Parts: sequence; C-alpha cells; structure tokens
Amino acid sequence: MSRIIPPSELIINPDGSVFHLHLLPSQLADNIILVGDPDRVDMVAQFFDSIDYDVRSREFHTIGGTYRGRQVMCLSHGIGPDNIDIVINELDALANVDFVTRSVRETHRSLTLVRIGTSGGMQPELKLGTPVIAATSVGFDGVLNYYEGRDRVSDLEFERSFCDAVGWNPLWAKPYVVNSDEELVDRIGRDDMVRGVTLTAVGFYGPQGRELRIPLANPDLNRRIEEFRHSDGRCITNYEMESAPLQGLSRLMGHKAMTVCSIIANRYNTDANPNYKTAVRDLVATVLDRLL
Repeated sequence: MSRIIPPSELIINPDGSVFHLHLLPSQLADNIILVGDPDRVDMVAQFFDSIDYDVRSREFHTIGGTYRGRQVMCLSHGIGPDNIDIVINELDALANVDFVTRSVRETHRSLTLVRIGTSGGMQPELKLGTPVIAATSVGFDGVLNYYEGRDRVSDLEFERSFCDAVGWNPLWAKPYVVNSDEELVDRIGRDDMVRGVTLTAVGFYGPQGRELRIPLANPDLNRRIEEFRHSDGRCITNYEMESAPLQGLSRLMGHKAMTVCSIIANRYNTDANPNYKTAVRDLVATVLDRLL
C-alpha cells in the first residue's frame, strides 16, 4: 500500500498548489531550467516559443511554456543549498505524489533538471566567461547527510581523500561528493565546456574563504583546496552554492540533474567580471539548444 503523507509533512495550499513554489501538478514540465535570480527567469523565457503561465512566490519564480514544440519551464531557486532542498522536494512531490489522496504514485516520473548559474574559478587557467559543468560536486552544506542513502550516491573514496588533504575542520558539516547525471552531461557538454569538480559552499563570504571584518577560522583552506589533486588527477575547479544538493537529491529521487556555471570571478587570480550577463545569456541559449 502506498504511503500516505501527512499534511504537516507536505503542505498543500488551498488552491491545490505546493507550499513554497505555488505550482500545480498540472503545470509541471519534465524538462526544467533552474536559475538563482528570479529576474533571470524572464530572460530565459524570452527564448520560449510560447508562455503558458507565470507564477511568483517569494524568491521562487516560474515560467512555463514551450520550446521547439516541447513543454519546458524555468524556475528560480534563490541562493543557497537550503533553497535547493525545498525546490527539489517540492518538484518531486508534484511529479510523484497524488495531491488528492496524499499517496505516493505507483508509477515514478523522472524529471530532467539543468541549473544554469555563475561561479568563482579556483584554478588559474579558468578564464572569465568559461562554462564549467559540475561533473562532480563536493557539498560543504551537509544537506544530503540528512537523507538515508547518501552513501549510496556518494563517492566515499573521494570524500576521504579530500578531507585528509585539506585538513577538514570537524566543526563543519561532513562533505559529500556526488556526480551529475552522466547522460545529461554528455548531451549538454561539448568541447566549449569544462567538466569540473565544483564545491558547493554553505555561504558566500566566510564559507568561501572571503575575509572582510571577521578573521577566518581556517584562513589557508582555499590554498589547500586549490592544491588538492585526487589520485585520478582531478582538481577542484570552482565554487558555487547549489550544485551538490541538486545532484545528490536528484540521484536519491530518481531524477536527472546537472549544473553548468559561467565563471564570473577567479579566486586564484583575484579578478572578476561584474558585467557577466551576456555570457550567461549565451549559455542559456546553448543549454536550451542541446537539452530540447
């Protein structure tokens, strides 16, 4: 018998939409573009052939429509891994829970999610504007550690190697290492994109080694991260704040997910490009062309 999910665990709004996203099950598309900035959803939707709905709730902004005759939606998740926990759980509920009976559907529906974002490079050769796919993500956020099966979808050997190399502080959440969906990476990634190892930080300043007025507890962490080399030669390419929980939760729930980010700053070279919107727009066009 299918599990019945209590109202306290899955809150459904009076209009039948899911609590935070305010989306109805009938509005869900199988192909979803994720972005951080709610205003960026409008830019992505400019590429759509038609628009069926436009829904806003807090930092969550969704536009659904068609692209090349296929249903697609773009959804903003805001900033940070905690928001990803909300977004992926509610998207999965829209796909796989009957909102009338509150029971889990017997037939699983798999979603395809591509997050397009911005990121800071950790290696000197990563020039500003370079698109980097998070082929592997290292989560500093700890979100996946709250779910059964995290070891099943994680690269445990990489975790141990990384923690030993950087001298991981035991006061922090234990990192987890997850891969993006391989088929999706092959579909989106070409020679114009770097396949990297992306760090998901739990904050923008101290957690990414930025020091303003408060000294850092581990001021040499970024140096150790930059110098880290796994036994297979992989190194950490970039920092951002969402890829690891997106890819980890999607693997646990049976969805395809990946992240690709445009490099707008290089932490190693200490340079940045605040005028990055053109590069992001070009990346959106490329992803839509290869996804659908």
